[in-house]
Amino acid sequence: MALEFDFLTRPERSGMDALAVDFSGDGDGSMAPRRPKEGFSLIPMWVADMNFVAAPSVTEALVARASHPSYGYFETRPEYYASIIRWQKELHGVEGLGREQIGYENGVLGGLATCVAAFTTPNEPILLHSPTYIGFTGCITRLGRQIIHSPLVKDSDGIWRMDYEDMEQKIRENHIRFAVFCSPHNPTGRVWTREEIEKAMRIYEENDVLVISDEIWCDILLNGNEHIPTQSVSEDARKRTIALYAPSKTFNLAGLIGSYHIIYNPYLKDRVSRQSRITGYNDMNVLSQHALIGAYSEAGQRWVMELRQVLSENVNYSVSFIRENFPGVNVSTPQGTYMLFPDIAEYLERTGKTYMEVLSAGWEVGVAWQNGRPFHGETNIRMNLALPAKWVKEAFERLKQYVFTEK
Repeated sequence: MALEFDFLTRPERSGMDALAVDFSGDGDGSMAPRRPKEGFSLIPMWVADMNFVAAPSVTEALVARASHPSYGYFETRPEYYASIIRWQKELHGVEGLGREQIGYENGVLGGLATCVAAFTTPNEPILLHSPTYIGFTGCITRLGRQIIHSPLVKDSDGIWRMDYEDMEQKIRENHIRFAVFCSPHNPTGRVWTREEIEKAMRIYEENDVLVISDEIWCDILLNGNEHIPTQSVSEDARKRTIALYAPSKTFNLAGLIGSYHIIYNPYLKDRVSRQSRITGYNDMNVLSQHALIGAYSEAGQRWVMELRQVLSENVNYSVSFIRENFPGVNVSTPQGTYMLFPDIAEYLERTGKTYMEVLSAGWEVGVAWQNGRPFHGETNIRMNLALPAKWVKEAFERLKQYVFTEK
């Protein structure tokens, strides 16, 4: 099938302020990978941003606004809210969303920090599923709250599932009143079904838990999977959930900063709005506003449909390649996001290699993948597959030749 948009070009990001390629780690595995040894080019597969040319509708909107030589104080355009309302309706079936339920946030983690500060006290326990996005860990611990993990478990088909019994036990034992729900889930790539979300939300309702639903990955759906907004599963879910969104993952706009919340409960909306205004710096960037309008357009929607197809092909290729060529490496097929989270535990056991030896061997040959341990995956490696297929294939060929060997 011919594509309307360019997903074959990998833009040259070196020297253009890109964390994924310009930041060299110290090699301890805590964050950034080391630079590859001589003779190998860098394939960026760690930072969760994309290595595709931006959607033309975004670039056009930014250029059009930036060409006007005035960047002073501004008011939010009605088109900003209208774009969000249309996008949520067209892509996720959201009905009845109004401008008054939408609010700006300086990033999803900024929104989470606002909510943690507004609704919890220092040292209060907060429920998260593990594996856990490293950003949640940093944000919550810096605010002086406790993290209580409810581990996801794999079923017989290798699909990550919530352990509802464990969730409820942890909530009751720790008197938890605040939970972070990640949908689709990062880093596992699980897209929850309506039934799964309904069951989780019943537990939260029965135990009077406020839910922050991070849905930043909601547009990155693979192989026909469907995102169900958490607030849509029941009237109670609509009232007790604060949902956080952004175009940043979908359109690679993290460098522009800009997210939004959707809150239907007037009391929760008021508390969040008051908290977010305390610093005086939770304000939109004028270019972020125009980028969202360009992204959430009909042309942007067509671009996302093609992106899903390209990412699905990358994921399917990668999972098949691992299963066919890397004995002892187990991988679940992500249903959303563009991140892979393979588990190398069996490979380590059969070869006697250490986790860091394998991780470093990838870095040496330019496969800049990410340590999974900060995400609570003790033997998992996190991989970003949002690259042109040529580079995904090159990365796995290098891993086959130089890393996952029996030597």
